[in-house]
Amino acid sequence: MLEHVIDNIATIRAIDQAYIVTNAKFASHFEDWAKSYQHPNLHFSFTIVNDQSTDETNRLGAIGDTHLVLKKHEIDDDIIVVGGDNLFSHDLSGFGDYCEQKKAPVTGVYDVGDLEQIKKYNSIEIDEHHQIEFFEEKPQVPKSTLTGIALYYYPKTVLPLIDEYISEGNNPDQPGRLVQWLYPRVPFYVWKVPGLWYDVGSIETLEEANRVFSRGSKG
Repeated sequence: MLEHVIDNIATIRAIDQAYIVTNAKFASHFEDWAKSYQHPNLHFSFTIVNDQSTDETNRLGAIGDTHLVLKKHEIDDDIIVVGGDNLFSHDLSGFGDYCEQKKAPVTGVYDVGDLEQIKKYNSIEIDEHHQIEFFEEKPQVPKSTLTGIALYYYPKTVLPLIDEYISEGNNPDQPGRLVQWLYPRVPFYVWKVPGLWYDVGSIETLEEANRVFSRGSKG
C-alpha cells in the first residue's frame, strides 16, 4: 500500500521531501523497508517518523501526527498530506498542478454515487468554482455523494492555523475534521480524483481493491 501511494505522488515534481509517520510498534519495520526500497524515478527522499504511540490510549491521531511532523522537523513550506490507506488507479500529477495553481487549501474528492454509503465518510457541497460551501463528517442526512478523501494540500500560510486547531484542543483524529474547521475560515477547494479510488480500511475493501486492480483496471 505504501509503495503504491509513493508511486502515485512521485509524479508531483514540487515534492522535495516526504515524511512517513508510524507508531512505536512498527517503526523498526518501516526503517528496514526504507533501507531496501528502490524507485527508479523518485526525486525526493523520505524520513520515517515514530510518533511514539503504543496503543489507542496514547495515539496522536491523523491531524496530531501531521502537527508532530510540522513541529519536529520545523517545516515552513507548502505541504501535501496523503493517507497511507488510499488506493488510486491514476497518478496524482494533476493534483500537484491544481494546487500550484490555487495556492490555497485543497482536498481530493471522490463521488461515491450513493447517499447511504456517504454516511461512512463525509459529505461535501461545492460552488461553481469548486470551493467548499458545506462539509460534514459522517452525515446522518447527506445531500451530496461527493466525499473528501485523505489527500490534502496546505500552503505554508495555513500552517499556523493547523497549530491553532491543535492548541485549541480540537479532535486530533479524522483529518476531515480539520477541513470542517478550516473551510469557514479560509477558501478551501476540491480536486476530483480521476479513475478509481479505494479507502482500504477493512478486509472487505482490500479484497475488492485486489479484485479490481489485479485486472489492471484504470476506471
